[in-house]
Amino acid sequence: LILYFLAWGPPFVGTESIYFLSVNRNKKSIAVNMKNPKGAKIIRELAAVSDVFVENYVPGKLAEMGLGYEDINKIAPHIVYCSITGYGQTGPAFQRAGYDSVAAAVSGLMHITGPEVLRAVSDFIPAVRTSVLSHGALLAMAPLGSYPGGPPLRPVACLTHIAANYLNCKMEAKRWGTAHGSIVPYQAFKTKDGYLVVGAGNDQQFVTVCKILNLLEVSKDSRYKTNKLRVQNRKELIEILSARFSEKMTTKWLELFEGSGVPYGPINSMQQVFSDPQVLHNGLIMEMDHPTVGKIAVPGPAVRYSEFSASKPKPPPLVGQHTAEVLKGALGYEDNAIEELLRTGAVVQHEVK
Repeated sequence: LILYFLAWGPPFVGTESIYFLSVNRNKKSIAVNMKNPKGAKIIRELAAVSDVFVENYVPGKLAEMGLGYEDINKIAPHIVYCSITGYGQTGPAFQRAGYDSVAAAVSGLMHITGPEVLRAVSDFIPAVRTSVLSHGALLAMAPLGSYPGGPPLRPVACLTHIAANYLNCKMEAKRWGTAHGSIVPYQAFKTKDGYLVVGAGNDQQFVTVCKILNLLEVSKDSRYKTNKLRVQNRKELIEILSARFSEKMTTKWLELFEGSGVPYGPINSMQQVFSDPQVLHNGLIMEMDHPTVGKIAVPGPAVRYSEFSASKPKPPPLVGQHTAEVLKGALGYEDNAIEELLRTGAVVQHEVK
């Protein structure tokens, strides 16, 4: 349960941050003061009955509380211990904090795209990879120890061909915006009323694009016969294509590209995204009743399984909403012991009215 998201707003619904609500569905919340020895003891007890332990503190901070990897491994040798850090467990920058925009800057992503970077990409990369690694470690029945390389470093692995261009050819990256450095055309084009992204991944697709745009003479031009030539003559070609795309409305271009085999799609607003028939068909809007703010909606998961459907989602919890439930159900605490923990401030219970 990511607590600092509580203050990330506006917007808010009542007193609840939309940011917080967007990432915490289907979770239970137990509020424990880890600096209290009794609270740290509860964390160790939970680790003993859990499969995965995930933390994103500055390296060494949890060890000071007796909750580092070595501490947890002693009492729960079966545990998959995932440490998501800013820059890894060692090295000259390992104690720096890492946020998404910092990650985009340090990793080179912002150099490629310019300052208008899609937010949270660098945050989601480590989250997704941690999930995959955790499941892999569980399947292998092997502990995962500390996971090196934090958010500012992980996007480096996602630079793919851009990184390879530099490492092998010393080709420095440029800022392409929506365009692609190695494929032409592959970018957003301004239409009469919006934008359309079109990608010609091979020479035949480029011919198809030219047919749809009624620019057959361009497909026959010796300057544009191959992708290598199109990259070399990018400026002139994009000017020609851009002029033609600007002549029609986005909806008309969508009709013309339908069934062509060429990758294409409009740049949608949020309203357009969440009224898209495919988005609705895939169940990517999940509605639920929150205990204090009423009905809310968040994006649904992108993954689908063949053998079962997603169950009715549970709303994001209030912080500490399930403290007593977890202590009693998972650890077998008696009511009087829970009351003592609440009295001393080792834990907090949020009562739902």
